[in-house]
Amino acid sequence: MNDKLKKSGFIFKIYEEPNQSPFDKLFEIFKELITYTSGDFDEAIDWLRQLDEEYQLTTPDYTIDDFIEDLKNKGYIIEEIDFSDGDGDGDGSGKGKTVITSKTERAIRKQALEHIFGKIKRSGAGNHRSKGTGIGDEHTGEFRAYQFGDALEKVSITESLRNAQVNHGVGDFNLTEDDLVVEETLHKSQMSTVLMIDISHSMILYGEDRITPAKKVAMALSELITTRYPKDSLEILVFGNDAWPVKIKDLPYLKVGPFHTNTVAGLQLAMDMLRRKRNTNKQIFMITDGKPSCLRLPDGQYYKNSNGLDPYIVNKCYAMAQQARRLHIPITTFMIAEDPYLMRFVREFTQANKGKAFYTGLKGLGEMIFEDYENNRKRRIKG
Repeated sequence: MNDKLKKSGFIFKIYEEPNQSPFDKLFEIFKELITYTSGDFDEAIDWLRQLDEEYQLTTPDYTIDDFIEDLKNKGYIIEEIDFSDGDGDGDGSGKGKTVITSKTERAIRKQALEHIFGKIKRSGAGNHRSKGTGIGDEHTGEFRAYQFGDALEKVSITESLRNAQVNHGVGDFNLTEDDLVVEETLHKSQMSTVLMIDISHSMILYGEDRITPAKKVAMALSELITTRYPKDSLEILVFGNDAWPVKIKDLPYLKVGPFHTNTVAGLQLAMDMLRRKRNTNKQIFMITDGKPSCLRLPDGQYYKNSNGLDPYIVNKCYAMAQQARRLHIPITTFMIAEDPYLMRFVREFTQANKGKAFYTGLKGLGEMIFEDYENNRKRRIKG
């Protein structure tokens, strides 16, 4: 066998990610941990140290302490003074506390987007297509005759000149309105979305963490919209006994409370948010794992019932679904539970709204939200 053939074989070895520094390897794990700890830096580092002891993530040349120092130098964490931890002697002293910065929050959202939706490149215009042709800047490649009212910049000069030559000849060149050709473009519209996240106590019951995947989906969706569809809007709210809005930057810090599930309050707030939007296209995504079990009465008192499906509460939910339907606001429900009676409630709720429902485990939640968001975005809803 000659030397050339000897050198033409394949070498198989364990895959090694190229040029990934010790900091980058630890940072990938750190971003996951900081999400699970709802932004608690000290707890995340404690977990990282435990993982290091078990899996030897670091070396004597680069330790966890070196990693923390790099986090500071790169602007991912800062030291803040927490005066609430003072000794109470009136001297205003406080205790230093390490917190993550907005740079870390953005890195977490980007990682969530890549994990759930894959790596998506930034779009220039940020608009999306609908199924109808109309005013837009994405060309279809199809031509039609010029009609009164068409913008002049939409006229295809090449096709129009070709028509003029065919119709009038080259020797006696003449360009008339009948020769003009316009290239079709796709109508582009905007979408306003409200994402509702259930933070009732059941999201961490039975030994299953459901709030962390829900947070990851919310962060991924927010990053998707801000990078690929910047002209769209996304607002986020959480609902327990009551409902209140949260900012995108606060998503990593969401925690489950000792709450019941006031679905009606969440829907009311979501529709109030969407009423202020001028877009024709509006939608609500709702991530929940439990039945509606709470209402706030007109006198401010809470009506609660965790035993089965309370007809009074359920009927209020159906009424809200019908109201959203009248406002042309479809509701897509992602039920991360498999109880038959809950699935029946969601089915009837969806029928009242004429929306969509997915009965899903936690693993596929992000992909289904992505697919449904993409489908809704391509739909042109007439008001």
